[in-house]
Amino acid sequence: MSAATATAATAETAAASAVLSVPAAAPAEAAAHYAARLAFEADVSDVHADLASGVPGIVVVDTRSKAAWDQGHLPGAVHLPTGRIAELAPELIDPALTVVTYCWGPGCNGATRAALAFAWLGYRVKEMLGGFEYWAREGFGYDTAAGPEQRPVDDLTAPRSGISCAC
Repeated sequence: MSAATATAATAETAAASAVLSVPAAAPAEAAAHYAARLAFEADVSDVHADLASGVPGIVVVDTRSKAAWDQGHLPGAVHLPTGRIAELAPELIDPALTVVTYCWGPGCNGATRAALAFAWLGYRVKEMLGGFEYWAREGFGYDTAAGPEQRPVDDLTAPRSGISCAC
């Protein structure tokens, strides 16, 4: 097949493909994009692994209401609703730590707003993807006003064995 024929075939496939209708970014641009995403985000499995192993340098902040906090929150998290970050963060959060914010789940942008509030105050910050919903769905234990709880692993979010997906 000639180069011209291959180019025409590629263009024809792209025109018929929803995925290829917009070409993929060049590798260097893709690497910069994905590296930037990882600089801003962490997933629940990585946060759990760091908390379980006692990795220093991070503090997890639950940005939801008191009622939501009482319903369930990550063990060791600091409760600091988004609307009070500017007022209370300097008293509660060491600026040398990286803050990891979370809210209910992927349908809520409260953790994003909280991360922005921390960034405006000069903190290094990441948002925990999936929020409390995916923490619980992956089978990690959490604290409630009534004591500790844990749900079974939802096999749509994590392997049934409870081991890491190793991605």
